[in-house]
Amino acid sequence: MAERVVRTVLTGGGFFEGPRWHDGTWWVSDFYRHTVSRVSADGRETVQFEVPGQPSGMGWLPDGSLVVVSMKTHAVLRWDGSSLSTHADLSAHCGGHLNDLVVDAAGHVFAGDFGYDLMGGGAVATASLKRIDPDGTVSVAADGLQFPNGAVITPDGGTLVVGETLGNRYTAFDLAADGSLTNRRVWASLGPEVTGATTEEVLGQLAVAPDGCALDADGCIWVADAVGGRVVRVAEGGGIVDAVAAPEGLGVYACMLGGDDGRTLLLCAAPDFYEHNRAPVREAVLLATEVDVPHAGLP
Repeated sequence: MAERVVRTVLTGGGFFEGPRWHDGTWWVSDFYRHTVSRVSADGRETVQFEVPGQPSGMGWLPDGSLVVVSMKTHAVLRWDGSSLSTHADLSAHCGGHLNDLVVDAAGHVFAGDFGYDLMGGGAVATASLKRIDPDGTVSVAADGLQFPNGAVITPDGGTLVVGETLGNRYTAFDLAADGSLTNRRVWASLGPEVTGATTEEVLGQLAVAPDGCALDADGCIWVADAVGGRVVRVAEGGGIVDAVAAPEGLGVYACMLGGDDGRTLLLCAAPDFYEHNRAPVREAVLLATEVDVPHAGLP
């Protein structure tokens, strides 16, 4: 696996998440500063707006407006460039904080949640992947997922692949034009089946904990390994074909391919993911490195 130079793009974050490349710039959420920002390639940050309910995953609708998760209020918000409104309330379908999302070309939004009270020490439970239709209707697209998190859609729009952070796997679905998901299957098995009632029990069984991720033009997924302090490039079937380690003392919790040629891999890094450690301090960083194969698909 190639040795790569990892450089620092931005410091001083609470906990960066949901990175995206859009219109020639990075966009990123910060859980504990409650901000959604644009970040230039050379690290200049411009806060666009605040989400008091804690922002996470984001994407763009066909009309160009931005949608972003409000984690603690279980809502997806819409930002039109000047004001925020509620795009959909998903409270009825959330067992824990709402988390990451992906938007397909037709404007269907797919969002996962934790499934249980992760930060409060609740019993581990499965969660659903929820779909918001363009008219705002909310439904469950798939259930029984072990912490559905980062998701990608293939360039042809026909397949959605979602990481199960506490499941050692990626799961794929056929994605229809109406947003329905069928033909559920394991896209990549990264470790053994996971059991256990507590987060600590489950974390000890994880070979790779898929967090935020990005699809490349070879059909591989770059994934932040939330327990491994690294990003890994995963091929369909589960083979790890490349890896980049974070600097010592940092974990990586999301990544995205972008830059003008799609070959810059942005990493969201912090010492850990626990709210009581991260919220009071500003130790999160954005890191970047260059890879050979460019971005493809969505987000």
